[in-house]
Amino acid sequence: MRQTARLGRFSGIPIGVHWSVFVIMLLLVQGLASVILPGGARGYATAVYWGVAVVVALLFLAALLAHELGHALVARHYGVRVRAITLWMLGGVSELDGEPPHARADLLIALAGPVVSLAGAGVFAAGAAVASATDAGSLAVTGLAWLAVVNAILGVFNLLPGAPLDGGRVLAAVLWWVRRDRAAARRAAGRAGMALGALLIAAGLLEVLLAANLSGLWLAVLGWFVASAARAETTDVMLRKTLAGVRVGDVMTAPVACGYISQSVADFVATVARRHPHRIFPVLDLDGRLAGLVSLTTLAKVPGTDRDRTRLGAVSAPVDRTHVLDPAAPLMDAAPTVLAGGHRLTPVVTDGRLTGIVTPGDLARATELAELGITLDRGGGDTATPGTYAPANIHR
Repeated sequence: MRQTARLGRFSGIPIGVHWSVFVIMLLLVQGLASVILPGGARGYATAVYWGVAVVVALLFLAALLAHELGHALVARHYGVRVRAITLWMLGGVSELDGEPPHARADLLIALAGPVVSLAGAGVFAAGAAVASATDAGSLAVTGLAWLAVVNAILGVFNLLPGAPLDGGRVLAAVLWWVRRDRAAARRAAGRAGMALGALLIAAGLLEVLLAANLSGLWLAVLGWFVASAARAETTDVMLRKTLAGVRVGDVMTAPVACGYISQSVADFVATVARRHPHRIFPVLDLDGRLAGLVSLTTLAKVPGTDRDRTRLGAVSAPVDRTHVLDPAAPLMDAAPTVLAGGHRLTPVVTDGRLTGIVTPGDLARATELAELGITLDRGGGDTATPGTYAPANIHR
């Protein structure tokens, strides 16, 4: 998930938020200030309710972050690299780079988040009890009690047995331990997640129809998310099995249609861009190394009268802003980078030199061919040639 704003780093792990967090925080603050806090602590000024609501909402966000850090730190303990933690409207995502080494590690990584949430619930409940015993004020008691209840719900809900919830990971780890088959365990957890999502959707819709309570829509949306994410995880497991052993170099397009930094925009459009079905093109320097990427959108912004004297190097995005792939990398590990670009292409580079490109279409085609029992062979073309394009040869 792409981060909208970076919050910093914790123990070297990049932490950020998705834009949806700001929407949820606004709704949460409004609900706390207008309903929850006044309902439990009467007689305070409106400004006080809103101020305390902001503090409580920030503490809730910190609790979500602690939940994800629980996963991340245990994962790192078992040698799994953590790329980033992103908070969003339905919780958080810890992006792990790699697989746990064994079922026990998988189980402990999955349990870490709910354990932190339940521990947080205990801490907030204790704080509410202390605030009540010391007459710290009904507002403090109400805010701390709400945090205790919400963290308890978060911990328990996440233990429901279905992917992508932590309980689904627990289920997969236990089945992996028992069956000694990681892929089969994850498929089972995915199917459980789809069933759980369907139940949540049905419960939410029934709440709306029978109780006339629109809050059931949130439950239905949550169920839809669970079912969709479970289906995606099941598909990912199947793809990993289908594409096992396939490397980036097996599916990349080579040679590549590209341009040079010294080439004019007009010449590039006439000789390359108009002849090849891409919206993004690699740009090479005079030594044949990848210098950056240029898009048709960027080229269209160059006035027609300036295109003869404007060079590609002046309008291309530099290579340090570009994700590149190694031809020896497993295709499934590279897939998130490729798919994150939408309709973009991702350059494949060896020792600074452009070897090929991979697009989302290449991934889809490789998957479909693998399901047919067909492997890809690029026939030895391994250099980028301006204005050229060579399709793959295929064999059984």
